[in-house]
Amino acid sequence: MSIYIFCFYSTSGNVYNNIIGFRFIITDTPVTMAVKSHIRNARPAVIALASNDSLAGSMKNIGYLMNMKNYYFVPIYQDDYANKPTSAICDFSRLEETIKAALAGKQIQPVLC
Repeated sequence: MSIYIFCFYSTSGNVYNNIIGFRFIITDTPVTMAVKSHIRNARPAVIALASNDSLAGSMKNIGYLMNMKNYYFVPIYQDDYANKPTSAICDFSRLEETIKAALAGKQIQPVLC
């Protein structure tokens, strides 16, 4: 199992692009290379999201990953809806619960709190 804490906009985009098979696969960081390797070997990847763009431009990538096998998300919530309306961060208090569920092949609910 691998756990990716503080998965930002660019990382989620690169992981998404690797899955849909863009001609120029982006594995520009150790994180994207590790995710690609884990998923290729059918191992779970837990993603702990933290991004100011989670609910805007990144949502397409995040939504796609949520529907893919072996991707598990720590539940996320809006951290400051008044000042940063597109920002979201994971609930770190549920990280251990998410890991245990991912090892059992389950996504804990609700993902969006």
